[in-house]
Amino acid sequence: MILTVTLNTALDITYRVPALRPHASHRVTDVTERPGGKGLNVARVLAALGHEVTVTGFVGGATGRVVRERLTQVADALVPVRGTTRRTVAVVDAGTGDTTQLNEPGPVITPTEWSAFQRAYSELVADADAVALCGSLPPGVPVGAYAGLVRTARAVGIPVLLDTSGEPLRRGVAARPDIIKPNAAELAELTGSHEPLRATQGARRRGAQSVVASLGAEGVIAATPEGRWRATPPARMHGNPTGAGDSVSAGLLSALVEGLTWPDRLARAVALSAATVLAPVAGEFDRAAYEDLLGRVTVTGEATAPEGQSLT
Repeated sequence: MILTVTLNTALDITYRVPALRPHASHRVTDVTERPGGKGLNVARVLAALGHEVTVTGFVGGATGRVVRERLTQVADALVPVRGTTRRTVAVVDAGTGDTTQLNEPGPVITPTEWSAFQRAYSELVADADAVALCGSLPPGVPVGAYAGLVRTARAVGIPVLLDTSGEPLRRGVAARPDIIKPNAAELAELTGSHEPLRATQGARRRGAQSVVASLGAEGVIAATPEGRWRATPPARMHGNPTGAGDSVSAGLLSALVEGLTWPDRLARAVALSAATVLAPVAGEFDRAAYEDLLGRVTVTGEATAPEGQSLT
């Protein structure tokens, strides 16, 4: 079982309009609603790949009830809170494919609710094969929350992927997660370097065992104890990029628990990310496109010898 954690869950609402113009009224041609937040997006992709997935995090209010009602193909271990789950709104310009994102703040989490979540998380981790800690922190959750959750997983030998930003990422990295998955801007903020290869190495020095940085349409770059690689899709995809980074996380985690090599993990992650751009909403991917892209992702780089050994 793979456990995904979404502390700031959401109801994702996607509007499609013929063209998005500032200061104008718009006729919406299509509306979709899905359980959202980065970890729930990761969970749906993992489930579509055939993995057993459990989701946890916080959920509350009328919006939270809708989120729970619409969860499918995953086990629901969300922790109820008194506040109301947030909504996120993506407005897709059908003419250009550009997406405008509006994210509400999450509910205020009380100390009692945070303690209840930590107890539930400790029990869930014991039965997991891997853990994904994803997204922003709702108000009231300590800024060092992810660091503590990383340590809990590592204490029982469970690999953990961390995908967040800002101070939660900085503190979380110090707890030595197995993988972090920042985008280029988040990685630069963490390390102070805007050169991706140098920045990935800087993130490893701060504690991350492996760093996989999303470079948008250019794919990903990875620095790991086993080597350094770059993976790029065969062409730029046009569509809705919301959730593409979450599909990278799903690709990495699924390939990790399946025991694939790093080049194969990165190829899967990039193919899934590109196929997600072609899907109408976050947390989904175009399966035919994914299967076609998987064999056409270019992975370059080299493996490095384990410490004290040479490559021969």
